[in-house]
Amino acid sequence: MLKKSDIENALNRLNDALAKKDMKGEVCLYGGAVMCLVYDARPSTKDVDAIFFPTEELRKLISQVGEELKLGDHWLNDGVKGFVVDHPRRVLFQKSNLHVLVPEPDYLLAMKVLAARADTSDAEDVRFLIKKLGLTKPAEVFRILEQYYPKSRVRPATQFFVEEILGS
Repeated sequence: MLKKSDIENALNRLNDALAKKDMKGEVCLYGGAVMCLVYDARPSTKDVDAIFFPTEELRKLISQVGEELKLGDHWLNDGVKGFVVDHPRRVLFQKSNLHVLVPEPDYLLAMKVLAARADTSDAEDVRFLIKKLGLTKPAEVFRILEQYYPKSRVRPATQFFVEEILGS
């Protein structure tokens, strides 16, 4: 499990690795890493979900940093890219060679609701984001979800998931 300090340290090392190569990179974080780094909503995450650019060059440096810090090759991975759609982002921090972005909380909520995985921290994360956004009704959550994802991508289990969380 990666704690907030582990993620920050690894991102600093990634910045240093980029600087040594005189390269600039951009990383947009998602999932548990955002819940740890931005909201302090949980103490750790199993990995860092992100999209990054330049992809191939950063993939090599991510692997290198993972080896150096004994985090494994895939401590930061782009497995989330198949779920990401256009959305607003904001700067979390800007290092000399690494620009780190995060999605706005409504988009993160939409992603977490769409995933609705029972064997993860999704339910706790969704509860946290619903409270942060001041939502009280399932319809409010689904309005946000449908801003980003078509109804055809929303499984029936997702509705039950949201209703259970809001006690409806």
